[in-house]
Amino acid sequence: MVQSDTRRVVVMTGATSGFGTYTLQHIAAQPNTRVIIGARGTGRTAPPSVEIIPLDLASLTSVREFADTVKRQLGDTHIDILLLNAGIHGSDAGQRSAEGYGLTFAVNHLAHYLLARLLLPHIADNGRLVITSSNMHNPPIKRIAPKKLDLQEWAHPTENGSGTGIRSYTASKLCNLMTALSFARLEDVKARQINVVAFNPGLTGGVSGRDASALRKAFFWLVARTLFPLIGLFRPEFVMNTPGHSGKQLAGVALGTIAPPLGRIYVSLVKGEPKFPDPSELARNREAQDRLWRESAVMVGLPIDLGP
Repeated sequence: MVQSDTRRVVVMTGATSGFGTYTLQHIAAQPNTRVIIGARGTGRTAPPSVEIIPLDLASLTSVREFADTVKRQLGDTHIDILLLNAGIHGSDAGQRSAEGYGLTFAVNHLAHYLLARLLLPHIADNGRLVITSSNMHNPPIKRIAPKKLDLQEWAHPTENGSGTGIRSYTASKLCNLMTALSFARLEDVKARQINVVAFNPGLTGGVSGRDASALRKAFFWLVARTLFPLIGLFRPEFVMNTPGHSGKQLAGVALGTIAPPLGRIYVSLVKGEPKFPDPSELARNREAQDRLWRESAVMVGLPIDLGP
C-alpha cells in the first residue's frame, strides 16, 4: 500500500479530540508515515511530526480550501489513507452551517461527502477510505431512529423535527454509512481497488461535540452511563468502550490490520472486538443510497456523477 520511494500519506479529520486523538497517536507513531490533519480553531495539539491545516467542517468553502491545500502540498504524491472521523453529537434547529444547513447534517455528513469526492481522485490505487459511522445509525430506541430519508428536514431542521438533537446525530450516522456503501460501489473505486470501510467505535467514554452546551453534555453523560449499560445487556454493540481502545481499533482499521471480509465494508466494535455485521435495512437500500448521493451532490455543488 505504501507508494514506492515515498512515505505513506494519511489525511485525517477528527484527530484533535475524543478517541480520534488516540487514533492519531497510533498512526503518527508508524514509521515512514506522513500525517496531515484538518483542525478547527487555534491551540490544537498533535504529535510534532503531524502537519495541521485549518479546516472548519461547518463551512463547505473551508472544506474546499482544505482539499486544495492538501493537493497543493502533496503535489504528485497520492493519499494512501483518507480517514474521515470528525463529528458532533447533535444540534438544535437554530444551529446552522455557513451555508445554512442543519449543523449536524452539515458537519457529520455533507462536509465529509464533499471532502471524499474532492480527494478521491488523489487516493492511491489500493488505498483506503475510512468513514466513521456509528451503531446509532440504527439505535435501540426506535423513537430516535431514522425511519426514512428525511433529507430536507435534516438539511433544514425545524423545532422538534428529525433534524434536531439526538435524532440529528442518528440521521447523520446513517448518512455516513450509506455514503461509504455508495463509494464502495463506484466503478473508479473498484477499478483502482480502493478499500472503503465504515467504522463504528461503539459507545465511547467521554462526550465530545462542537460547542456542545453544558446541558447537552450532561444529557449524553447521563444516557451513556445509565440507559445504555442496560441496553448493552441485550444489544452488546452498545457496551461502552474507552476512548483509548476505540482510537486504537480505528487506527487498526485505517492501517489495514483490521479489515472486513470480502464483500463487506462495515466494522463494528462489539464489546470492544471488531465484528462485521450487516448495516440496517435502510442503510442497505440502494435506492435510498442513490437518492442521498444525488441530493448531497446538489447541496455541495458537485455533479452527480463521479468527479469534482
